[in-house]
Amino acid sequence: MFLLYEYDIFWAFLIISSVIPILAFLFSGILAPINKGPEKLSSYESGIEPMGDAWLQFRIRYYMFALVFVVFDVETVFLYPWAMSFDILGVSVFIEALIFVLILIVGLVYAWRKGALEWS
Repeated sequence: MFLLYEYDIFWAFLIISSVIPILAFLFSGILAPINKGPEKLSSYESGIEPMGDAWLQFRIRYYMFALVFVVFDVETVFLYPWAMSFDILGVSVFIEALIFVLILIVGLVYAWRKGALEWS
């Protein structure tokens, strides 16, 4: 039977972890001084007068590397609980995890062949 009172700690944690950042933003918005002037709107380069335009275009390769890293980082988050309960879950879950890893390897090979992992 599904009982909601078993999740009281979860809901309390969820509410508290949502309220704290909201309160932090509200307090910083209320207490922060509002001084808008030319110095506040200028870009800052270590105390030196800025040279050139503040808008720079970044190469897409940096984002591609970050995306591939995030995908494989999230993969480890999904595989860790499975590895901890491997002896309990059985062979069918092992096959499912193997398929999951194979799909990620196919994606990695695809990105590699497309040149997404090249710095040149």
